[in-house]
Amino acid sequence: MAGRILEKALATVSLSVALACVSVRSLACPSIPAYSESNFSPKFNEKDGHVERKSQNGLYEIENGRPRNPAGRTGLVGRGLLGRWGPNHAADPIITRWKRDSSGNKITHPISGKNILQFVAIKRKDCGEWAIPGGMVDPGEKISATLKREFGEEALNSLQKSNAEKKEIEEQLHKLFSQEHLVIYKGYVDDPRNTDNAWMETEAINYHDETGETMDNLTLEAGDDAGKVKWVDISDKLKLYASHSQFIKLVAEKRDAHWSEDSDPGCSGL
Repeated sequence: MAGRILEKALATVSLSVALACVSVRSLACPSIPAYSESNFSPKFNEKDGHVERKSQNGLYEIENGRPRNPAGRTGLVGRGLLGRWGPNHAADPIITRWKRDSSGNKITHPISGKNILQFVAIKRKDCGEWAIPGGMVDPGEKISATLKREFGEEALNSLQKSNAEKKEIEEQLHKLFSQEHLVIYKGYVDDPRNTDNAWMETEAINYHDETGETMDNLTLEAGDDAGKVKWVDISDKLKLYASHSQFIKLVAEKRDAHWSEDSDPGCSGL
């Protein structure tokens, strides 16, 4: 008798699990636009209204009506967690300053002999990894505006400030983002959200506060997608989200700052 009861219970559980799986699959499908829908006909490889569907790496292939990841297969089909089919454009502002002692003198690394550079890093709420404070480019938005907006929202918590505080933040950010800057990277990025039909592309720009005076007038405060924010010393020991370590390494090279204690750059581990 006990065996028959257990058998029936197991059968009931199996049926419930099966039905739940069917329900999950049926609910998941509508979240991804179907190409058969008359109201969804994206124009790939060109500006589609306010949405930029051109890739920074040139033309990409369209296969069976869907864009094909230019870097190859990922093992995941569809749009996945990304907002758009094809390229999803982001902007990453890399804000740097020289590390200084209490007297205001630049601090050099004892082994490399190069000045130590710092950058503003955030801890992402979604995955808990440290990263460059950046985000997605809104439809019709210029990259320069995205860089400033994302840094303000994630590293200064500008969304929660009063109008007077927002005005002060805007003035300081204008000084920082209006100066000469370095384009560190522009194009496809290796991102865990990439699929066979949707992928991330970014423009990483370095804004350097040479004297540190501009950033001294701004208080770092995590906001929006950021759980924490702080100044971080740049070196090859950094472990950052996605391709961000590679961007930071490029900044160190361009600014002739400390990166590795090893004299052979080929030995540094990202």
